[in-house]
Amino acid sequence: MTDAALVDDEEDDLSAVEMDQSFIPLSDPDITEAEIEAVAATLRSARLSSGPVVEAFEAAFANYLGRKYAIAVPSGTFGLVLALKACGIGPGDEVIASPYSFREATHAISIAGAHPVFADIDYWAGTLAPGKVEARITPKTRAIVASNNNGHPAQWSELRDIATKHGLRLLEDSTEAIGSKYKGALVGTFGDVAVFDFSQPSALTCGEGGMVVTDDIDIAVALRRNRSRRLDERASTVVTSTPPYQAGISDLSAALGLAQLQRLEEILERRRLIEHFYYKHVQSFEGIKDPYIGADVTEVNWFLYVVHLGTRFSRSSRDAIVEDLRVEQVEGAGYCNPLHLQRHYFDLGYRRGNFLVTEKVADRAVALPFHVHLTEDQIAFIVETMKEASINVGAGAAIY
Repeated sequence: MTDAALVDDEEDDLSAVEMDQSFIPLSDPDITEAEIEAVAATLRSARLSSGPVVEAFEAAFANYLGRKYAIAVPSGTFGLVLALKACGIGPGDEVIASPYSFREATHAISIAGAHPVFADIDYWAGTLAPGKVEARITPKTRAIVASNNNGHPAQWSELRDIATKHGLRLLEDSTEAIGSKYKGALVGTFGDVAVFDFSQPSALTCGEGGMVVTDDIDIAVALRRNRSRRLDERASTVVTSTPPYQAGISDLSAALGLAQLQRLEEILERRRLIEHFYYKHVQSFEGIKDPYIGADVTEVNWFLYVVHLGTRFSRSSRDAIVEDLRVEQVEGAGYCNPLHLQRHYFDLGYRRGNFLVTEKVADRAVALPFHVHLTEDQIAFIVETMKEASINVGAGAAIY
């Protein structure tokens, strides 16, 4: 996704200095000759627009998750818009979501005409707290959109129980968590509908693009009907009774995505090595704790490497640390700017203090570069720079 909400505008126009080879970017896609050849083969073919390669990508992705249907879309945002529409959710409906999530996906609730109702998060996991979700349900509530924040799965068993109890749709935002597992099952298999995004810094990236998956044939038909029309449907008067958004992806993007999907386990393993290097060096911080992994979580594939600062740090000191990193040619970012404090949602009546756990976590979280091209020496430098920056702001080198 352009970068998860998470990193807000940190990847805007890098200066010439930052583009120097010494600059360490937040993300850098894992692209090999396999991806380059896949795209080149498509370029040499007679078809660049949505066609057989898109269909092959959809089939392979559905098979990877063990779901019946997969529909390729331009982005996670568009995917969630189409998913809400396919579930019959629109103006006058309420959808419960997290204020600590990928903003572009959550924006889809407003784009669809529904009203976003936020519920606070679990302090450790960063995902929706089921008890707080249930407290926000009203007669207007139609769905719950829960995110697997930064790769950590949400509490899907509890959320499913709540959705079933109240007759709600459960939508899964897996834009940041491909490959993670909850109770042994891959993320993307828990919601009535699940949405993925394939833009940076996703482990699987095809520039821009996404995928919506479901086992419900009615939802799948509605998704395809509203997404786009196939060439062989041009003469049909029936399918044109519902004007589509023309929201497909090209065979070029699909070729890149399919090649990445075939290498996904390799990519995730390489990212786990980077995680190991980070943890090895970040232990030099006073009071460091293992990254939190919930009791029912089988595997986490982190979206970014996020460090949580101690409570004596403030939001301004967090921002000062990010700036110090940038001075040293390291791209860091605040993770994230809570949705309820952004202008659109502020206009809906939300204010600082509404979701204290979200605000506490977001004000003290720093996302560090996380990609397979990092060396151990670079990671050691990043960690040491962050440690020194935390001392410079006067709060001392402490985590949690």
